[in-house]
Amino acid sequence: MTVWIRFEPSRKSIEVAAGTRLLEAARQAELPVASACGAAGACARCGLEILEAADTLPPESEREQDVKRRNRIDAGLRLSCYIEVAGDMTVTAPYW
Repeated sequence: MTVWIRFEPSRKSIEVAAGTRLLEAARQAELPVASACGAAGACARCGLEILEAADTLPPESEREQDVKRRNRIDAGLRLSCYIEVAGDMTVTAPYW
């Protein structure tokens, strides 16, 4: 199964296999996403805002919440290295 991810405000869209990490999808779309920990889920630099389809995502794990708190990341962002896409979605980052 494949899903579509739209990146705003760049207006880029990419089709990826369900289960692909959102961080990898952004990189496939050639969009910059910070990740100082090599996508190990420790730095929280890869936070993205989910604009559409947030209801298709699993709730944040305690670990994701803790990593965001420790790194002072906006609670409204989700860490893209944690997110495995399961359905079409639209996301944004303040630096695109």
